[in-house]
Amino acid sequence: MKITRYKKVQKYLKFYYNNFGFHQPYQVLIDGTFCFSAFKEHIAIREQLTKYLNGNVKLLTTRCIIKETEKIAKKTHGALTILKQFGIHECGHKEPVSGSQCILSMVGKKNDKHYILATQDRDLQEKMRLKAGVPLLYLHNKSPTLEKPSPASYGKAGQSLEANSSIFISPTQNEALKNMKKSLGIEEKDETKKIIVKEKKQKNPNPLSCKKKKTKQGNKQNDKKDKVFEGRVKKRKKSKHKNTLP
Repeated sequence: MKITRYKKVQKYLKFYYNNFGFHQPYQVLIDGTFCFSAFKEHIAIREQLTKYLNGNVKLLTTRCIIKETEKIAKKTHGALTILKQFGIHECGHKEPVSGSQCILSMVGKKNDKHYILATQDRDLQEKMRLKAGVPLLYLHNKSPTLEKPSPASYGKAGQSLEANSSIFISPTQNEALKNMKKSLGIEEKDETKKIIVKEKKQKNPNPLSCKKKKTKQGNKQNDKKDKVFEGRVKKRKKSKHKNTLP
């Protein structure tokens, strides 16, 4: 089994363990459609499911499922032989009902007995997806596949598998932890991080972005005159000395 496939299975089983109380040995309730598909694909159910779920497994069926499979024994003789190898859980039906009706009554509203349902019946799968805490197992590409928990299961658990990490804590477990902390005298303190607000320093304007001050026209003319005046070169007056005879 590939590592990614193994991680997915363990992730889903951990979800059911923490939120719905599933534990080993896992009780897998199998119907005739699953056995027929396994017989057709030459899959050893007990061996494959034990490896896939990586734990102890109890493979179960009911008398109603066996009776239903016997009615079409000519087409499903091999499936019937496989089905009779599993343990029988008493469903309480005096008169046999259809396999899907029997499974629905066995699971009930809350699936208190923690069944993992193994079926290829798509109509039955759709009905089970509406119930919280019912893991669905089916055969895909000649290998067992545990379906991702349904939205109903996520809603009941109050958490999301994609958002949370691989470890889940149910609301009941969370309350138990709080009560334990109170009994031990451990108080939970809300630690708030102090946010240090830095004072903004006043920055001088960028001299390149500042506009030059406009000067008046009269001042400009005076400035030009001053510059011309300052630019003049004063000529030295030559003094003529008269030649006087002695």
